[in-house]
Amino acid sequence: MALLEVEGVDVRFGGIHALRQADLAVERGTVTGLIGPNGAGKTTMFNVICGLQPLHRGRVVLDGRDLGNLRPHRRARLGIARTFQRLEIFGSLTVRENILAAAEVRRRWARDRSNPRAVTDAVLALVGLAPLAARRADTLPTGQARLVELGRALATRPALLLLDEPSSGLDEHESDELGDLLVRLAMAGMGILLVEHDMDLVMRVCSCISVLDFGAVLATGSPEQIRADDRVRAAYLGTEGAPEDGPVDGPVDRGDPPGTDAGTADGDTLRPGRAETADVLA
Repeated sequence: MALLEVEGVDVRFGGIHALRQADLAVERGTVTGLIGPNGAGKTTMFNVICGLQPLHRGRVVLDGRDLGNLRPHRRARLGIARTFQRLEIFGSLTVRENILAAAEVRRRWARDRSNPRAVTDAVLALVGLAPLAARRADTLPTGQARLVELGRALATRPALLLLDEPSSGLDEHESDELGDLLVRLAMAGMGILLVEHDMDLVMRVCSCISVLDFGAVLATGSPEQIRADDRVRAAYLGTEGAPEDGPVDGPVDRGDPPGTDAGTADGDTLRPGRAETADVLA
């Protein structure tokens, strides 16, 4: 049984059919990609999984449990965490305080014996932000601010991590480092659903990729299968005659339907450490 199963989901915004009988699965210990043109329904899918967007039809199942009409905070307590395409951090707090807030909230509802400060230190080391722990979050370049948001999500110790364009604003080297971190998190047992326009990153770290187009799942398969699919080439590149051996490397901008958000970013990241991954997820 997959960690996450989205089955036959329909979502409408007035006359816009944002998701059409969409199916999606995320296995434990893997990174699953969700790609498609802007406006295809990717962020809407995230909102459905998190409980921010009601369904017209279908269901979302987490670890065998139908989430039904559970509110977002209840889903978070079951092990779902996410980042946002448009940054959602506490700008007036320091990097450490952003992550500590999540660790303290988790301890309250989990009622375990975790030490929020120790969890925060481990997360800071994992995402490579320890040297910047005392900096106010709103003084960081956007790339580093995205790592703050990722660290805050990790502080809740999720089973399922939803990442909405986490490499936005990163250069090639920084994206490679982010990819290394995602692979390590998956190897530690986490299920990760990645929405991303950086196709080099997606093809490198994902074991399975689903492609959305006009709210419907156009194709699902391995990176090799997706790269070779003519339908994906036409939908995602916006051309009918994409070269046979060319990469799927550019989104078509159709505009974002209600319930989605868009943003661009720039910034720097630091290299994440390796040894602390198991400590954060323990």
